[in-house]
Amino acid sequence: MRAQFVLSEIGVGLRRNLTMTFAVIVSVALSLSLFGGSLLMSDQVSTMKGYWYDKVNVSIFLCNKSDAQSDVNCAKGAVTEDQKKQILADLQKMPLVAKVTYESQDEAYKHYKEQFGNSPLVSSLTPDQMQESYRIKLKDPKKYQVIATAFNGRDGVQSVQDQKGILDNLFQLLGLMNQAALFVMALMLLIALLLIVNTVRVSAFSRRRETGIMRLVGASGFYIQAPFIMEAAVAGLIGGGLACVFLVVGRYFTIDHGMALSAKLTLINFVGWDAVLTKLPLILATSVLMPSLAAFFALRKYLKV
Repeated sequence: MRAQFVLSEIGVGLRRNLTMTFAVIVSVALSLSLFGGSLLMSDQVSTMKGYWYDKVNVSIFLCNKSDAQSDVNCAKGAVTEDQKKQILADLQKMPLVAKVTYESQDEAYKHYKEQFGNSPLVSSLTPDQMQESYRIKLKDPKKYQVIATAFNGRDGVQSVQDQKGILDNLFQLLGLMNQAALFVMALMLLIALLLIVNTVRVSAFSRRRETGIMRLVGASGFYIQAPFIMEAAVAGLIGGGLACVFLVVGRYFTIDHGMALSAKLTLINFVGWDAVLTKLPLILATSVLMPSLAAFFALRKYLKV
């Protein structure tokens, strides 16, 4: 009988404050969607880091005849065969190096034409203007500086470049986007909490006569508070359910179908469904606990029991 009464009171409360209940549901749904999206973005960045950092190369570009006339690092002239052999031998001795690949001027020119075939500069370049290079695969990409320190300034070396720096800029941009999403999420959560508190206050005020009678007949504080707390929990749970639907539908249409990013951007290893499904219980739990706690503390102040 008591459970039936509590459930009926929940229904009454939700219907009485239908507009505010709807606002709570929408706010919770949007804020938790952003929360889940931020978690997935963080997973995506971590996945991309693991995938791309594993493919990062360090390049040692060697001086050519053109560099000898224009680059201070090549003031002693183009690289010699002895210098190339010594650089290769020193690289192969380093325990940090996993693999070394040599790229000749002709290979560099071929790769340049493949990548920038539409550029007007291609017609003005010749193979002898390209740089020979050693492409080094490191066992630990984070230790690029060891290679740079060992070979920068050496005779025959024009520069040492690390592809990781380019990737770091990309991941920094993704990190900033993720932080912006977290900020918007926090703002939406704050709005949702304020709406929940206000909804509970209005609901408690509209039923002050019933709660007064319940106090007079000896009802416990928790028994009086339970309908209000459960109203907030139900509204939050509906919002959390919508947030879960938004995440599932969003991933389905952006990555698998619709935009089909997984087919268009084959070089990116997108997070799988397992990452999405593991976030759904957390979103649902948050959608229930957050409104319940907000309602509980609001009732302590606005409902004297």
